[in-house]
Amino acid sequence: MNVEDRLTAIGVGLGAFVILAGLGTLLGLPWTTTEDTAAAAVQMIGIVVTIAIGVVLIALTYADEPGGSLFG
Repeated sequence: MNVEDRLTAIGVGLGAFVILAGLGTLLGLPWTTTEDTAAAAVQMIGIVVTIAIGVVLIALTYADEPGGSLFG
């Protein structure tokens, strides 16, 4: 990571935080607080989307060109 570019550090840090927040939510077993299967499914979808957002933030931070990504 280039320390001279502060936006790289912010992008990676924020992406890592979002991933850790999603994993922390997953480890907290949020589906045990509700008996409704649909609510538990929505919680799981939200957790997966949160982790995906963190991965995309990190991927966009390390993209070689503006508007690019590591995936394509």
